[in-house]
Amino acid sequence: MDYINALVAFTNFVLVPGTAYGAQLALGALGVTLIYGILRFSNFAHGDTMAFGTMFVILITWAFQGAGISAGPVPTALLALPFGIALTGLFLIGTDRVVYRFYRKQRVKPVVMVMVSLGVMFIMNGLTRFIIGPDDQRFADGERFLITARNFREMTGLREGLAIKTTQGITVITAVIVVVLLFWFLNRTRTGKSMRAFSDNEDLALLSGINPERVVLYTWLIVAALATVAGTLYGLDKSFKPFTYFQLLLPIFAAAIVGGLGNPVGAIAGGFVIAFSEVTITYAFKKVATYVLPEALAPDGLAQLLSTDYKFAVSFALLIVVLMFKPTGLFKGQSV
Repeated sequence: MDYINALVAFTNFVLVPGTAYGAQLALGALGVTLIYGILRFSNFAHGDTMAFGTMFVILITWAFQGAGISAGPVPTALLALPFGIALTGLFLIGTDRVVYRFYRKQRVKPVVMVMVSLGVMFIMNGLTRFIIGPDDQRFADGERFLITARNFREMTGLREGLAIKTTQGITVITAVIVVVLLFWFLNRTRTGKSMRAFSDNEDLALLSGINPERVVLYTWLIVAALATVAGTLYGLDKSFKPFTYFQLLLPIFAAAIVGGLGNPVGAIAGGFVIAFSEVTITYAFKKVATYVLPEALAPDGLAQLLSTDYKFAVSFALLIVVLMFKPTGLFKGQSV
């Protein structure tokens, strides 16, 4: 019985939050890898794009809540999500027309585009803080839990309870739907095939009659959808604070690079590798160890490898290791 309690505790504090966090990082890394694979630069503004899109969703959610519109047991933010995606898409397309297109036509080196994206990042971060403020914003409503620890204990008779938040379940389900739609679009539609051809060989794609501006347009729209969904799911699961999304840039890029920058499958795998690495290394194993070890061997301390304050250091360390020994990532990158 103690082993089952240990498994429940591990599931409650590692497997469930790690899966939800991994899905959020995977969606964020997919946006980064699409930009790199198709537009040929690392978009350092992606974290703040997530914040910007989530800001739109929050503002629309508040408007819905003020008008008495709700989604019942699920968060009202899901109703606002399509509007947030549309507004973010318009902003990214406008940014491309005003900023990125000029440098793209000049065929500047990728490092120049990276520096340009840094400028866009600071502008987006400033706009987000100016519009919605720098503090935590909570916008989740509806039922809080799918399963509560008390109900789980009553059903099973175990000492340890399992709690699954509604937002965690929604995160996983939404991520699966978004990934399936993305791969269907890239592999089954004419536009998706054009984007893949453009990513594989830009010159050959142009000779085949593919319109590069159309490819760029759809890329930014897909990135807007991925960033807004990822940012909203993260905000619902935890809370929304603009600076937090700036910090998320490191684990998102780490996920994309560990999986294989430019490879969508690698981005998904990398998201879960980074998430579970962070959660497992910073988890205090005292409770699990108490269940499975004899009393004399039970740890006195938290049995924690690293404090949660060093969570992002785990991403950085894993990124360095992968770049040293397998720079192409778990899945060979470079193309969509």
